[in-house]
Amino acid sequence: MQATRTFSHSGSGIFLMCAGIACIAINDAFAKVLTEGYAPVQILFLRNILALPFALVVVLLLRGKTAVSSRRPLAHLLRGAFWTCAATFYFTGLKYLDLAEATALTFSAPIFIISLSSLFLGEHVGWRRGAAVIIGFVGVLIVVRPGSAAFQPAALFPVGTALFYALLMIGSRWVDPRESVWTVMLWLVGAGALISALFAPFYWTPVQYEDLWRFGAIAVFGTAGMTLITQAFRFSEASTVANFEYTGLIWATLLGWLIWREVPDLATFVGAAVIVFSGAFIVYREGQMKV
Repeated sequence: MQATRTFSHSGSGIFLMCAGIACIAINDAFAKVLTEGYAPVQILFLRNILALPFALVVVLLLRGKTAVSSRRPLAHLLRGAFWTCAATFYFTGLKYLDLAEATALTFSAPIFIISLSSLFLGEHVGWRRGAAVIIGFVGVLIVVRPGSAAFQPAALFPVGTALFYALLMIGSRWVDPRESVWTVMLWLVGAGALISALFAPFYWTPVQYEDLWRFGAIAVFGTAGMTLITQAFRFSEASTVANFEYTGLIWATLLGWLIWREVPDLATFVGAAVIVFSGAFIVYREGQMKV
């Protein structure tokens, strides 16, 4: 009975993770379309400001008014700054890169998480995870191809996204552990809206009527994706569901081909495979160390 219940929870977590990643991929596709006419920081601001009421309603329904307040608001603001930088870098990269290439480079986040955890938190990194970090970095180099004729400086933007995403994850250590994941989600959206609002006026372009539904779509799919992924980690162990984050590369490749007829080259596929292998091994080792 216990094994059946565990399998059921794992299956639910995997389903929620895959559904959440699919929503994020759709969000990214809409964002790529919008980068043709709007600055990344404006896209981010409008997504957050539209998603904030939805996130607030979800938190109030699930946790009540007490979940709105935080014991460490500065920690949330700092994480909001990291997230704003990560999203802005990513949207900027989407303007110039294929969707699959940009997505593949963001999967280098575990490399930065391990490296920064060792540097700033003093966590021990064994030789296996250290080797995985080096292998993952080689994968990034394969995709980016520095020094070659195929090198695009814009490829550094998704790498910057992975770096700031890693800082965002490490910053979760500063959040009060008594706060629920829903409080963290609400403050992340709210802090992102506040910080992006400081810069959006300098890059503002009047929103065209035909783009309103696209901004609504990234708010819905982006928030839904975050919520589903959060629930996935609540249903199952992180080591069980984290690897399914890489299904995003399948969605990115499919959407890129359907919308823009993008076909990643061989180097992108090879580099993405190396990055995915490295990240999956890091997640596996994290799970083994917690057993």
